[in-house]
Amino acid sequence: MKMHLEDIAARLAEKTDLPVQYREFLRIPEMSAGLYRLKKGEKDPQTPHRQDEAYYVINGRGQFTVDGETAAVGPGAFLYVARMVEHRFHDIEEDMDILVLFAPAEVA
Repeated sequence: MKMHLEDIAARLAEKTDLPVQYREFLRIPEMSAGLYRLKKGEKDPQTPHRQDEAYYVINGRGQFTVDGETAAVGPGAFLYVARMVEHRFHDIEEDMDILVLFAPAEVA
């Protein structure tokens, strides 16, 4: 694959009643990408991953804890988490849409 174009705005506009929080839209061996959605008050069930991970908060507000260190996050926040480090979003104040990048591709 030499190029992949994704319309993130169109993805965000998709409304679904499915209980899926993460929707992958790109997978190549070197990386994968998707959108992660958390609703106000929702619990983030993720556990440490075997890949390095980056998050970009598109909208919404909440807290993010990495290995015991907590920060408030909102639109424009960019977060990096090294592989196998405990992390999660919590105290979600507004529905959040988050762009997620894994390198290499996330192992399902």
